[in-house]
Amino acid sequence: MKRSRWVRIGVIAAAVLAMIGVAAPASASTQPTWRPFGIAQVSVFHGVPDTPVDVYVNGLRVLNDFQPGHFAGPYLLPSGTYRLAITAADARNDRNPVIGPVAVSFARNTSYTVAAHLTPSGSPTATVFTNDLSRTPQGTGRLIVRHTAAAPAVDVLAGGSPVISNLTNPNQAALVLPAGTVDAAVALAGTTAPVIGPAAVPVQAQRDTIVYAWGSATAGNLTVAVQSLRQGSLFDFPWMLRH
Repeated sequence: MKRSRWVRIGVIAAAVLAMIGVAAPASASTQPTWRPFGIAQVSVFHGVPDTPVDVYVNGLRVLNDFQPGHFAGPYLLPSGTYRLAITAADARNDRNPVIGPVAVSFARNTSYTVAAHLTPSGSPTATVFTNDLSRTPQGTGRLIVRHTAAAPAVDVLAGGSPVISNLTNPNQAALVLPAGTVDAAVALAGTTAPVIGPAAVPVQAQRDTIVYAWGSATAGNLTVAVQSLRQGSLFDFPWMLRH
């Protein structure tokens, strides 16, 4: 994926955040203290098969030649409402989008993933998912499954048994699990024959592991993509350095 202006937007937002951060007094801890500002965390997932795209925000191309199955971000952006449009990769502007334009709103101190994907019938669409970054108990992580495929309702199987049932596009379900590896598969609802997997999915402590089922059942290209986000506040200073 090519470097884009979206990265610059994230860097600018981070710089603004740095300028409003207030350092602790010299007699206190040397760890900087951050005050909440109008900042949101935003990632983008491309789940439309065989279709490289460009992504425009407020008329500005921020992702160029974005490839299916890939993620961009996460980036820190000023909270507010944005005009999002997704075009063919060779488009010169966002006047003829394949998805949108749509207005998307990002709240302060909140994490989102914008997913471009297929509807159950196979049409391109976009869904904004809110990421729950609340901390799970020590030694556990959160496994989230998002149905973004052109496919009917599915069950998620672990060890051959359903742990999530009748999940439909574009919905999600979450489990809090001990850190480790889960042998997971996806089957059509009410069946146990996998249409995706089985695959070993690592669940990390104090992280959200987000599995996207994407592609098309009719085209026979169903697959998964995995996103990992650290739990905790967006304004935890060490967290920001690592992302």
